Amino acid sequence: MSDPRAPQDDDYSATVLGSHWISGPPERPDDLAATRRFEGPEAVPDRVEGSVLRFGPGVTAALAAPFPVTAAGPAAPRRRRRGAGLRRYALALVVLAAVVAYLAWQRYGPALAVRDVTVSTDAQGPACDSAADVVAVVRTDGRPGTITYRWVRSDGSSSDRLTERVPRGQHEARLHLLWTFHGTGGYPARAEVRIEEPSRHTAAVEFSYRCPR
Repeated sequence: MSDPRAPQDDDYSATVLGSHWISGPPERPDDLAATRRFEGPEAVPDRVEGSVLRFGPGVTAALAAPFPVTAAGPAAPRRRRRGAGLRRYALALVVLAAVVAYLAWQRYGPALAVRDVTVSTDAQGPACDSAADVVAVVRTDGRPGTITYRWVRSDGSSSDRLTERVPRGQHEARLHLLWTFHGTGGYPARAEVRIEEPSRHTAAVEFSYRCPR
């Protein structure tokens, strides 16, 4: 006949404990007799978890393990390879050096060179009370730089020092002078451009202003 107090679970199993797992003498003779009646082979724990021994699927004995149990500590961090970091820094240094070299070459590299200069305007000259558009064409070697120049007119006037920025790859710069005339009659005119930097060049054109009325 089954004990109604027993758990109604098919997975339940009682674990027999040997006498050496019981601490202290039994309180009553009946308990001692019952203990000796169930005394049998030594029970071996089926697994060890930390410092707690577990017996079977149904009963857990929270007793200290009879031998020291050392839990596995966290894995030691992997040391980074020194070579990979050096290669990364070396690449960054190479890129930085290339940028610095390019900027230095832009600033201190070969300067703009002027090949030749020509000046022209409308051969018929300006109409009455209008301006002549005098154009100086400065041909360069295509390097970037600045052209410094001034215009000098035959009426005794001249411009201030003027500048023209030439970008890389541009082989020609056009410099304009607008010379305005008023009144009737005629006037023989001459316009001259003087390149001062990066090297000295001079070119001029002559034309006439005529207004009969």
